Amino acid sequence: MVLSNKEALSISLPCNHLYFKKNLTETFQRLNELYNRQGLNKIYAQMNIPSQSLLNYRKSFPPGEINSPHTEDSIDFWFKYFNERLDIEDDSMPCCYLSEFDQGLYAGLVGGEIKYITFSYDGLISSMVKPFIDDIHSVSNLKINTDHWLFKEYVNKLKIFAEKAKGNFGISHFILIDSLNFLFELRGATQSYLDVIENPELVQVVIDFALKLNLLIQNTFFQEIGLFNGGTFSTHVQWIQGRVISESVDPFHLTSVDFFEKWGIEPVEKIFSFYDGGIIHLHSNGRHLLKKVSQIKGIKAVRLVDEPGNPPTISILSSLHPKRNSIPLVISVPYQTFISLLKKHQLYGNIFYMVDEVPDINTANNLMEKVRSYISE
Repeated sequence: MVLSNKEALSISLPCNHLYFKKNLTETFQRLNELYNRQGLNKIYAQMNIPSQSLLNYRKSFPPGEINSPHTEDSIDFWFKYFNERLDIEDDSMPCCYLSEFDQGLYAGLVGGEIKYITFSYDGLISSMVKPFIDDIHSVSNLKINTDHWLFKEYVNKLKIFAEKAKGNFGISHFILIDSLNFLFELRGATQSYLDVIENPELVQVVIDFALKLNLLIQNTFFQEIGLFNGGTFSTHVQWIQGRVISESVDPFHLTSVDFFEKWGIEPVEKIFSFYDGGIIHLHSNGRHLLKKVSQIKGIKAVRLVDEPGNPPTISILSSLHPKRNSIPLVISVPYQTFISLLKKHQLYGNIFYMVDEVPDINTANNLMEKVRSYISE
């Protein structure tokens, strides 16, 4: 059955229920177990089946620069997408991601020209700004303006999505753009690395300003969206207890561990301290940071992202496993690889597996029975 937006909203459900999640109570229990580090010898999984709505969405928004996405189109997509997954009883949570705010919002609020872009690898819409500060000394003049049109649009979209999603699906937190990430937006990547060497005092000014800006944006998110059953929805970790934020340390993927220790850890721990901790994602060129990231105060989980040109995480997990300090990991794995390792009893515990290319719903649910009973060695 395909449920329309209006039909879903007309269904009266308790606030601790979601229409698009049948095994909600069990999923809460399992996710709490995982992120409280009580499932060290258990495995958890999301089953990803073919999605016609996602294919259609990608056709509507081919890779490249686009106009700002229409709110109703975005909402319609998420309803259709979650409808396709309605009968899957895995460990995932139905939560949408407001990806158009994931990068450009931050620097856009201080004068950057925001651009909306669709990426070919996932079909989702992101945003960013072109570097626009030529003189590093001008960063001392940065000011936060909550009357900015972009901030008002941000708040308005949060309100609309909160209303439409209520009782149906969750709204995920989205990444911070603080520390050197924010400097990247202002100055560009290469110039930012030079700034750290040539003008470290002014780089610190940017880091301090970015903390205030990110606190405003994240606090606004929690004010408008709130918590669900006392926790935060997340496309990376599904749902996690408390007000938990999603940090990005992407600029340090291209640096040494020593550089990350000097410039990256303190800003992360500082902003984590304002909340109930945070999660961090590492791209495939940032795996060398895993050990240090897993030692950060307030870290709740690490999402390891795979990209072309690098070995998949699952293929080198034996070398990464000892570096994670018992922190729960979230990784992607193809269906055939997953069932092969499951049969051989070679899956590491304390990991959330995003299983791709699962043929259909029946296969997904049958596989989940094995996932729930699996005990790692």
